[in-house]
Amino acid sequence: MAKCDEGYICEVCGEAVDEIVDSDLYLRFVIGLVPQSELTKSPERHIRCNPVQAQFIVHDDFEPVVVDGSFGKQFLDEEHVKQQQDLITRGWLRICEVTGSGIPVSEYPLKPKVDMSKLIAERQNFNSQTNNPE
Repeated sequence: MAKCDEGYICEVCGEAVDEIVDSDLYLRFVIGLVPQSELTKSPERHIRCNPVQAQFIVHDDFEPVVVDGSFGKQFLDEEHVKQQQDLITRGWLRICEVTGSGIPVSEYPLKPKVDMSKLIAERQNFNSQTNNPE
């Protein structure tokens, strides 16, 4: 049976991943870890079946996931935890936002929080000033 006929089956629990808001694959796509070309080729899981990542979703509408052991966020660097919580929560909220919106999948990924062109221009300006003292 073709993958499109069988749907997406969670490689961890073996159950169907029926909703995109429960999809670890689409969450990873939205946050930039999986290219669009891999969506039909990559294994799927429920978000909760990937607890090491799911623990970083911090939102009232998402029941918290607690990871015991060394990969639990309580044992990780505080700054890393903040960054992951920001990124992964934003990614999950983006999935909630695009579900049923009709926008193309290519527009699902998060937009960068930083305008890279501005940073590059500032860096070039800084480099030209430091390399050409008056």
